[in-house]
Amino acid sequence: MTDFDFDLIVIGAGPGGYVAAIRGAQLGLKTACIEKRATAGGTCLNIGCIPSKALLHSSEKYEEVSKHLANHGVKVGKVELDLKALMARKDKVVEDLTKGIGFLFKKNKVKSIRGSARILKPGEVEVVGENGSETFTTRNIIIATGSDVAPLPGVEIDEERIVSSTGALSLTKVPKHLVVVGGGYIGLEMGSVWRRLGSKVTVVEFLDTIVPNMDNELGTTLQKTLREQGIEFKLSTRVTRAQVSKTQVTLSVEPADGGDVDDIKCDVVLVSIGRIPFTEGLGLQEVGIEMDKRGVIQVDDHFKTNVDGIYAIGDVIPGAMLAHKAEEEGIACVEHLAGKVSHINYDAIPAVVYTWPEVASVGKTEEQLQDAGLTYKIGSFPFMANSRARANGSTDGFVKILADASTDEVLGVHIIGPDAGTMIAELALAIEFGASSEDIARTCHAHPTLNEAIKEAALGVEGSPIHI
Repeated sequence: MTDFDFDLIVIGAGPGGYVAAIRGAQLGLKTACIEKRATAGGTCLNIGCIPSKALLHSSEKYEEVSKHLANHGVKVGKVELDLKALMARKDKVVEDLTKGIGFLFKKNKVKSIRGSARILKPGEVEVVGENGSETFTTRNIIIATGSDVAPLPGVEIDEERIVSSTGALSLTKVPKHLVVVGGGYIGLEMGSVWRRLGSKVTVVEFLDTIVPNMDNELGTTLQKTLREQGIEFKLSTRVTRAQVSKTQVTLSVEPADGGDVDDIKCDVVLVSIGRIPFTEGLGLQEVGIEMDKRGVIQVDDHFKTNVDGIYAIGDVIPGAMLAHKAEEEGIACVEHLAGKVSHINYDAIPAVVYTWPEVASVGKTEEQLQDAGLTYKIGSFPFMANSRARANGSTDGFVKILADASTDEVLGVHIIGPDAGTMIAELALAIEFGASSEDIARTCHAHPTLNEAIKEAALGVEGSPIHI
């Protein structure tokens, strides 16, 4: 076959998929993007990153008015929560952004196809939609179907009393007691939202630390800060069963290494123990695509599977399940298909937890450097000593820079503090360009800004910070 309907078909219109489709079209590839949801944007935009950040922002404002404006000399009367309006704003943000992707598809001449996709063979994709099935041919296929909620044995999600992150984004009333199973970023963010709005929140985590993939010092500091805000933690604890009644849930928990069983009674349980690749119904096994036991698709350095003409990116392949990682992979994949040179430095991909204070990390953690036997230097600076943080009244946290002991190259940076998710971009750029801590220290940072804490931490690598 020499004639194809498309040069590229992308399966999935999440952050990785829609970005790959747009970039492919920009590079001259006749491109289609298949999505089974009614709207583009995937989990991230529809039921993940974006609606959760809208709720986080709204809940921060509610708590600020309720508890903190008086410190700034602003007196207000009785503060009331309009949960319906708060949720409506969240929905409007999602609606506007999904419409934006549709506009970008039209602008870049990406063919949007609605329905469930199945790969029949290399170069051939069947789509089942409202009007039946249709088959399309293509030179190349990119699988970008993202991930789904990981199940918890003994606990059945009904999206009413026991919810996933999807249900937690749309609760119709504030729970008196919310139990979050899982101490990762999704659980902590949603726990923070509902704690600010009035819930008692308990986090149950199987491991002995929260945000376990981040630098341990970040996890310890974040837990301390969130506990001070009112969130309770039960670490090294396993959930074994959930019993649901009309008015409450009873969770049975026990120590992770075995022991006496205890019961926790609550209104709502959020199950947030991670995510698994979504590859069901795509016909991957029939085509012969190699996957591991968890359903993770194996790819080479250019995201090619073991089957010619079929590629995969994002949550369905190894690595962190992050929207921006998927975007970078989508761009790198299609640029390779278009004959361009592309690469991704995975050490320069940041990770952020949007609690308050925010937590952000890029590069290697101390634990990873220790496991690799690398020698390194540490520079650390607290926001308590930063003038802008003091002026803003947001002084929790610090910046920590890890640099190679012999070359001074920045190996990792870890921030907990105000706007850490924005500040980390400077450090991702530093790692991408192989900068040293001295390079950062000698870069002029505007005063007064939170970013001065980065400069001071860089100065601290050589033991010479100015303001502590």
